[in-house]
Amino acid sequence: MLQDLNLSLKRQWYYFLLALGFFTRIPVPRFVDFKEADLNHSAKYFPLVGIIVGVVGALVFWLCDFLLPLEVSVLLSMASTIFLTGAFHEDGLADAADGLGGGWGKEQVLTIMADSRIGSYGAVTLMLALLMKYEVLSYQLVTLIPASIVAGHALSRLCAVLVMYTQNYVKFEGKSKPLATQLSMNGLMVAAFFGLLPLVFLPMKFLLAIVPMVFIWLWFSVKIKQRIGGYTGDCLGAMQQLTELAFYIGLLVSAALFTGSAINI
Repeated sequence: MLQDLNLSLKRQWYYFLLALGFFTRIPVPRFVDFKEADLNHSAKYFPLVGIIVGVVGALVFWLCDFLLPLEVSVLLSMASTIFLTGAFHEDGLADAADGLGGGWGKEQVLTIMADSRIGSYGAVTLMLALLMKYEVLSYQLVTLIPASIVAGHALSRLCAVLVMYTQNYVKFEGKSKPLATQLSMNGLMVAAFFGLLPLVFLPMKFLLAIVPMVFIWLWFSVKIKQRIGGYTGDCLGAMQQLTELAFYIGLLVSAALFTGSAINI
């Protein structure tokens, strides 16, 4: 019994390290027996990876805020998370915007997404998303910014996992090919646990911020289902970025409703 438990824990640790190595630049051991299918089992730990990325961003903000203006601290926090992930999700947002914005049929959309060059739709979308994220975080209540960053990164990755659970992968090749197998219910429950866990550090009145995330998740899920019949790796990255931004906007709305002001003073 103890041996089986030990083997199971080692396997789960292996899956977690796969997720960490796939979605961040954090060094992890090289696995000799790695199989692409194993990455599907690691999907349940994507929100946990989000917590780690969010904690790094929150720490950078917290440390910088002692000496630097709020806006500079926010910008450095954003830069740290982008560096830590290698702009993995931002790249997905730009590619998805190019494909969905410039393509007509399914094949054309997928072809444009696969192009490594960034187009006008992608450039404009990425610029506006980063600018909006910077502005929205800069106007958050200072005391909530660290917890907001952690929760935003975890919840948005849960939203990406929910796409994997509810839709099918539509490409034969691509960075999410190993994730093509649909996630199990047990895996989804683990992902939900880690995705929702950071919310305990936010006041209950700010949980209204989840509402905009739900709307964005539904809108973008319907859009990719209608346009390409499922998801690609770029769609997952775009979902993460869009829902993270929606969460921060929701926090501002919550602050305006419950505190009378959504602006840092």
